[in-house]
Amino acid sequence: METLRIRTVRTKAGYSVRGLAGTAGISPGLLSQVERGLTEPSLDTLRRIAKALEVPLFSLFEEQENSVAVVRAPRRALVQSPHSGIRYTRISPGFGKLEVLEGTLEPGGCSSARPWSHPSEECVLLVEGRIVVEVDGRRHELAEGDSASFDSRLPHRYLNETAEPARFVLSVTPPSY
Repeated sequence: METLRIRTVRTKAGYSVRGLAGTAGISPGLLSQVERGLTEPSLDTLRRIAKALEVPLFSLFEEQENSVAVVRAPRRALVQSPHSGIRYTRISPGFGKLEVLEGTLEPGGCSSARPWSHPSEECVLLVEGRIVVEVDGRRHELAEGDSASFDSRLPHRYLNETAEPARFVLSVTPPSY
């Protein structure tokens, strides 16, 4: 996993470990372990921390700003959830007005247990397999090559109801948590 910079973002925002942990709804011990690199946080934990700090999730990863950013495939930031069957790698460099992710959704997996919302716009392009994009209670089935764009302020999630993994590219603007 790429190095996290939660401590830097936390101190810049003026939070103590206890303060941020309380706002994020996690234990101070877990936050301390994550900041020191002793444990890898779940996707849900990273989302909670990012939301509490009011920053995009992937801004919690180390980044280097350049006028041209090349992200080498083996060095992509990786976030996965052991419970939902989804894994994201960041294709974009992690700064700027656009975030591009490659997602893999395992058979029977979902992006979150319940639909959730955030202040962005999303466009998903299905590269391989089949997924259901659930937005505001409506289901939209995508096959290879299909795409869907929507206002992320509407509750949404991605589902793989097949027996095969699905791979997709997700663009989010502005980056959010």
